[in-house]
Amino acid sequence: MTHFYTRKGDDGSTTWIGKGRLKKSDLRFDALGSLDETSAALGLARGLSTNPQVKAALLHIQRDLSGMMGEVAADLDQAERFRTIRAEQVTWLEEQADAITEMVEAPRSFLMSGDTPGGGALDLARAVSRRAERYTIELSDRGSINNPFITAYLNRLSSLLFVLELLELKTSGPEMPSLAK
Repeated sequence: MTHFYTRKGDDGSTTWIGKGRLKKSDLRFDALGSLDETSAALGLARGLSTNPQVKAALLHIQRDLSGMMGEVAADLDQAERFRTIRAEQVTWLEEQADAITEMVEAPRSFLMSGDTPGGGALDLARAVSRRAERYTIELSDRGSINNPFITAYLNRLSSLLFVLELLELKTSGPEMPSLAK
């Protein structure tokens, strides 16, 4: 029988793509956990979304985040080997956000999450992505990661998730209360 546990982390440490083991409380794992949560929230949003364009964008982003986690999990000597986030991925997010902005109206007040299941899940994903951004900025400030496109990607991601939420609300049926005039 295959076991999905090793008992090696019972001392509060875990392996990483570097030498030795790190404490599970290390900032690197806060960043990785937040990236993982972001991907999970995106998966929830993708499952709840009623819009094929939103679903396709979210799957693309989940794949990007999966690659990003490899680099964040690596020490500086190994990181380049795992690098998947470059200027092109940041540009893709900007292009998507710009295209969707043309399709939606800016809200007249703050959105209240939960008008639709998909919209609420997108709002959750946006909030979690902002936490991942804060942790990766701190890792960058400490010199633990050296790819400026990671923080740029996460910064643009929260903007894209906001407009994806607007698109989801627009295409999910009648006018939603939070978008009402």
